[in-house]
Amino acid sequence: MTSERPHIAFLGIGLMGAPMTRNLLSAGFPMTLWNRTTSKCSPFAGEATIADSPADAVRDADVVIAMLENSEVVEQVLVGQGVLDDVQPGALMIDMSSVQPSVARRHAGLLAGKGAGYVDAPVSGGTVGAEEARLSIMAGGSEDDVARAGPVFDVLGNCTRIGPVGAGQLAKLANQAIVGITIGAVSEALLLAARGGADPAAVREALMGGFAGSRILELHGQRMIDRDFAPGAPARIQLKDMRMILDEARTEGLTLPLAQQTHNAYLSLVANGHSDVDHSGLLLELEHLNGSLLGSLGRSPKE
Repeated sequence: MTSERPHIAFLGIGLMGAPMTRNLLSAGFPMTLWNRTTSKCSPFAGEATIADSPADAVRDADVVIAMLENSEVVEQVLVGQGVLDDVQPGALMIDMSSVQPSVARRHAGLLAGKGAGYVDAPVSGGTVGAEEARLSIMAGGSEDDVARAGPVFDVLGNCTRIGPVGAGQLAKLANQAIVGITIGAVSEALLLAARGGADPAAVREALMGGFAGSRILELHGQRMIDRDFAPGAPARIQLKDMRMILDEARTEGLTLPLAQQTHNAYLSLVANGHSDVDHSGLLLELEHLNGSLLGSLGRSPKE
């Protein structure tokens, strides 16, 4: 990359992609945007080029960023709609979606064959981290390619190079295992305390000062108390991540009982009609199972 801002093609202007795009535009990057639902690009129409197709978006790009929902969508867009074919030699593909490590490695191999670079760079931090440009970026790729991506990552948050291609996705799976399992633990702990007559808000405050304190308890514990389950990270995405964790574990010959139990809880949550609540809404499944709302002291949930 030169000292001038590289031209970025950004694919996926959703809950995460929109604030990331805003930060990149504010930093002066010229951009071309594409999203399956074109109207999501409209807020940026006066500042960026809106492409009709993902292949059109990437043809003149120095850097291509994908921020798509899952491995299936990434495969459909990057392979099925010709993105990998149209990435220019010498360009850099940064996949910030959460995909299987094997998918990242295969896409990197396809791009290497035409002289383009690849970094898998999933993120943690949710929509708040995206808006505030403090995402934790877990990068897999060569040292040179991750360094080339540095000016982009600096605008979005803090990057750690984990290792070769695929390692970023492995780190994201580790992150999501901790997040999902800990949300379950916080849900159970607060419901237990409330069922016994304790004030769950006071319990949360007390626990924040000890070894049980965590970002999950701080943010999602408060969401549970406030019953604010507007999606930052939808439950269906957490379920997808838990499924990928178990798939990767099977590939590596591992048994992960806590991840399996958490997967099953999210599966029930989604099956009961809560696919689009925030992943902290796992509390709803626990309440359904026990017939008691958090803080209700044993009263049954309202229909």
